[in-house]
Amino acid sequence: MVSSELEENTRKRLALALDLDDLVAATRMGKRLKPWFGVAKVGLELFAAAGPEAISAFTDMGYEVFLDLKLHDIPTTVRKASQVIGSLGVSYLTVHTSGGIEMLSSAVEGLKTGAEAADVQPGKVLGVTILTSDVSAPREEFELRVGKAVEAGCGGLVCAVTDLVDASFLAPHLVKMVPGIRPVGSAVDDQARIGTPSSAIEQGADVLVIGRAVTAASEPEVVATAIHAEITPLIR
Repeated sequence: MVSSELEENTRKRLALALDLDDLVAATRMGKRLKPWFGVAKVGLELFAAAGPEAISAFTDMGYEVFLDLKLHDIPTTVRKASQVIGSLGVSYLTVHTSGGIEMLSSAVEGLKTGAEAADVQPGKVLGVTILTSDVSAPREEFELRVGKAVEAGCGGLVCAVTDLVDASFLAPHLVKMVPGIRPVGSAVDDQARIGTPSSAIEQGADVLVIGRAVTAASEPEVVATAIHAEITPLIR
């Protein structure tokens, strides 16, 4: 089991991506890997299958919840949806930066209002910049989207390892949530812009999102332990 303060700090830097359509299977995996992960990512697939119950299942287990819905709609709709989500106690909510500053600001406002009404800790809106599967987006577009997130008051960004240096320069105060993490030897799957856990931490990642590399492994605990051993010496 993870017990030392240093290892606890490592847990907070790791998000377990539970990309499943079965809440029972997802919670079983969450319980199994909780010694190594402090954040549970609930994505569109699991949220579609189980709704808000998917959030409470993991908050009750002691996880911070990263709700990855990538909202993108008119500002009023996004604000109202974010307000509902804020009341559920999520720690992170993703919204597409391509939706513009007004939409992002509405998400920030809604998430805060919902959390305050429910008397829970407000979460952070994470602006999704360029998907890790997209290799064609120009650098200028990334910079533009980061600027929108900053201006709108977002609490963080979702970006690839390959964008971390620029993200840290453009928005040093925002949380960097990084998907596309693949330990050496892992399958790439549908991710195009990937990086190892250690390379992501070294380049400024705050939270690493790790899914199939662990959840699809024959021995998930062994892979999770190796990831901890790889990044713990790098975490201050």
